[in-house]
Amino acid sequence: MAMIDITEKPIIRRSAEAAGTILLSSGTIQEIKTGRIRKGDPLPVAEVAGINAAKQSHLLIPHCHQIPLDMAGVDFLISEDSIQARCIVRAQARTGVEMEALVGVSIALNTLWDMVKYLEKDEQGQYPFTRITDIRVITKKKGE
Repeated sequence: MAMIDITEKPIIRRSAEAAGTILLSSGTIQEIKTGRIRKGDPLPVAEVAGINAAKQSHLLIPHCHQIPLDMAGVDFLISEDSIQARCIVRAQARTGVEMEALVGVSIALNTLWDMVKYLEKDEQGQYPFTRITDIRVITKKKGE
């Protein structure tokens, strides 16, 4: 097995957007909103983690091409019992950047979990309600 040979493909503009959601207790959401998380504000930390992850996707996914990204960004939408993360990635490359967007959003959500896990655990140290869900590619574009 080998990586797909993209040598002959033209370099064109490419972009991808991925999203996913972490379900949290309303108490945890309130602690985030009021800035009382022990490790600090989880949103900017998760933003940087997601951007860094998108740039390093080729190190995590064995057959993923190394793509120099022109842009990677992560943002969040907070609701009463969840936070949706969205990662947008752009590059001029021979292959798509959807894996980078998926890795970015995944790591952003995992970072949020890590920063609030002490609030989400039950008496047995389990996470009965915390979930990361609906990670998906929202859009993928090429040549635009």
